[in-house]
Amino acid sequence: MAYLPIEDYGIVGNMRTCALVGVNGSVDWFCCPDFDSPSIFGAILDDQKGGYFKIAPLLDSQPVYKQVYWPATNVLVTRFLAENGVAEVIDFMPVATAEHPHQHTELIRRVNCVRGVVPFILECYPAFNYARDSHRTEMNSNGAAFISEDLGLQLSTRILLEKHENGVVGAFVLNEGQSTTVSIGVMGDESSDYHAPSEKESDELFEETVAYWRNWLSQCTYTGRWREMVERSALVLKLLTYEPTGAIIAAPTCSLPEELGGVRNWDYRYTWIRDAAFTLYALLRIGFTNEASRFMHWLESQIDPFDDDWRNIQILYGIDGRRQLDEFTLDHLDGYRGSKPVRIGNGAFDQLQLDIYGELMDSVYLFNRYGEPISFDFWTKLRQMTNWVCDNWRLADEGIWETRGGRQQFVYSKLMCWVMLDRAIKLAEARSFPSERIKWIATRDAIYEEIQEHGWSDERQAFVQHYGSSSLDASNLIMPLVFFMSPTDPRMLSTIDAINRTPQQGGLVSDSLVYRYNPEQSPDGLTGHEGTFNMCTFWLVEALTRAGWGNPRRLEQARLMFEKMLGYANHLGLYAEETGPSGEGLGNFPQAFTHLALISSAFNLDRALSGIR
Repeated sequence: MAYLPIEDYGIVGNMRTCALVGVNGSVDWFCCPDFDSPSIFGAILDDQKGGYFKIAPLLDSQPVYKQVYWPATNVLVTRFLAENGVAEVIDFMPVATAEHPHQHTELIRRVNCVRGVVPFILECYPAFNYARDSHRTEMNSNGAAFISEDLGLQLSTRILLEKHENGVVGAFVLNEGQSTTVSIGVMGDESSDYHAPSEKESDELFEETVAYWRNWLSQCTYTGRWREMVERSALVLKLLTYEPTGAIIAAPTCSLPEELGGVRNWDYRYTWIRDAAFTLYALLRIGFTNEASRFMHWLESQIDPFDDDWRNIQILYGIDGRRQLDEFTLDHLDGYRGSKPVRIGNGAFDQLQLDIYGELMDSVYLFNRYGEPISFDFWTKLRQMTNWVCDNWRLADEGIWETRGGRQQFVYSKLMCWVMLDRAIKLAEARSFPSERIKWIATRDAIYEEIQEHGWSDERQAFVQHYGSSSLDASNLIMPLVFFMSPTDPRMLSTIDAINRTPQQGGLVSDSLVYRYNPEQSPDGLTGHEGTFNMCTFWLVEALTRAGWGNPRRLEQARLMFEKMLGYANHLGLYAEETGPSGEGLGNFPQAFTHLALISSAFNLDRALSGIR
């Protein structure tokens, strides 16, 4: 089975796990029962061994593939159009609610014949535990059961199935107007838990799922330009939320490459503290206060009473709060289009990244201001953390990009230490909390002056990646967004202009798309290259937007860049982590950080274009 482009997938889920469905009707990524569980279908990481679940028509001519979401939902419709017939597969995962409890993870696949007489083929080949565990296939009255040592799945259908190797196949024909439903899910204790759903039951589950997503999206308060893209991004963020804890994962996939055939392949099925401020800001801006509240309380639960050990707070956690996320490689898998190694776990969990303190405190400050007042016990932990940052902000660290080439005095890390102190001071004053105010103000001011002295390059006329460097870094575009610099300060404008040049001219921008940094000028301990970083493109849009007050040229440049960036979304409005040289998606998909940045830049650009400060 050939690999699809990364951008040729849609995603469905139930806020516990998800599935990637290709335009060809194949489920090529599905971890069960949770986001970070081992994969059962993993053909996207190895098209021979990874496992897949495909339902597609057998038409005389090559069909045209189309994918759309059912309006205002995360229900996916894959259509196949040919001269002799039109068919569709509707994929969704029922969501457990108080009114409609759903006892186990289940993927529903409704197959419809829209026109003509259409023959179909069903192929289901699980590969448990990243294709490491064997399983037995048992045919039963409901379809087929796949049973490994640790997990059992039931494929429920009225289609006649035949056992084939370690999976099953089935051929069937639908006439115009006919439909059938197939489901696959975790085996329950009772056989009734996984019987083949009737079309009536399928209709009810479909309607309940559609109603859930539409009711949730109705909370969105955004009514500005690009509303459809903002709402789709919100739906993605909700889909990537682990409902039992409220944690939001960075992406639902692992080891999709940042360079085809390269080694920059990481596991993103975890929750980064860094995402906190951006998540809270984006969700609060468009009305999703409950999601912001749950995420904040999850963050609070991860912070232990602070002492002299910086490991009291990690940069990332498992969705259940676990701290040990050892990284290792799956050498038996070939990787997406030969991109090895395939990694699971994430070795960055024990890196020192000082910026997370600022991002955490900024998120708390925003939540206290726009959400609900924080507790005194939480403040006590934050106070201890702030004092630790006062004493340790001069440490070198691995930085926001989690480089593996050794620690540096990264400018972005110092910037976020400044944010930590600044927000702590303001929060203490707003709530009259006890604090070491004089010490905090002195430290905040010292950080500010040091960044201006050592983070600024007279040669480049820009803020640089780290002290002593002449390399640019897109993370410095955050400076006006966190109110460290005025967006129209000459130094900030000069930095924006320096970044907004082509790599051949010493900048980081290629046709409006932004690279994080130049690894040839600033080695990061890894070989190879990567694509442009989608989140950074939206950061440049925001920086230009804020610099555009009183400067129509910069505001128009921001709008054009934003509109061009929308054109790099896939057919469903989804973004991978990066965009490659031919406009292809690279990296894990879809990426929450990119969709957070889209919401934020759309919100602020819309206000600027409407003349609202």
